[in-house]
Amino acid sequence: MEISVGHTPDSDDAFMFYGMFTGKVPSPDFKVNHVIEDIEKLNQKATDPQLDVTAVSVHACAYIPGYTILRSGGSFGIGYGPIVTARGQMTIDEIKKCKIAIPGKMTSAFLLLQLMIGKFDYVEMNFSDIPEAVKSGKVDAGLVIHETQLSYAQEGNVKILDVGEWWDKTTNGLPVPLGINVMKTDLGMDTIHKFDKYLQASIEYGLDNLEDAIEYAMQYSRGKPRDLIEKFVKMYVNKVTVNMGDAGEESIRRVFEMAKEKDLVPDFELSIAIK
Repeated sequence: MEISVGHTPDSDDAFMFYGMFTGKVPSPDFKVNHVIEDIEKLNQKATDPQLDVTAVSVHACAYIPGYTILRSGGSFGIGYGPIVTARGQMTIDEIKKCKIAIPGKMTSAFLLLQLMIGKFDYVEMNFSDIPEAVKSGKVDAGLVIHETQLSYAQEGNVKILDVGEWWDKTTNGLPVPLGINVMKTDLGMDTIHKFDKYLQASIEYGLDNLEDAIEYAMQYSRGKPRDLIEKFVKMYVNKVTVNMGDAGEESIRRVFEMAKEKDLVPDFELSIAIK
């Protein structure tokens, strides 16, 4: 079966798909054509289902009823996650009043920050442009995702809020639900389950062949040094990535319960693949 698979130009996604896309983990069931897009573009594509399988933000699940969440391939922070940066420290009241650059309205980071501080003034931009926009004063603060969570100090900014830490404390240690992979529901649960296992095998291959998988992921390093990319990959390719388990599933359900209470997402039915 030939299927289209979308993932982001990010090192953690590349690491997860290393075994699959290089043919080192073959499948008798699937021939994969992969499409690489920024996460917010993949979120938007998924609202009008174009790809058979795609990476999306957890937040996007509220707007993509045609997809089922896979149990493997999720990006979950274990006590860490998105942060907010600025040129200098601010009080929480000052943060609530300032204009914050966000990496997209459908990103999980945006939803989590709204849950943390309430609705705020924002401007959307590509996540990689946010650090410079903060440093130059184009915006007052920036909601930072991906490897720039680790490099903000070198970029001349300071951390003023830790969204991942807030979620960890608020939920008594549930993993921070950020990105997941989804598959078209109409392909059938048997096919979805088979692909889920295929992706899981690819992730496990990367973890078992760490050096080679990191080297493959470096093509999406965006000029960051290898040690930073390796640290980032190890943060977001973890045991919950291999299989979300009960904790990962509960974190996804919890974020939407909280969001519905605050009218931040529409009412919808969540579809998660069988165990």
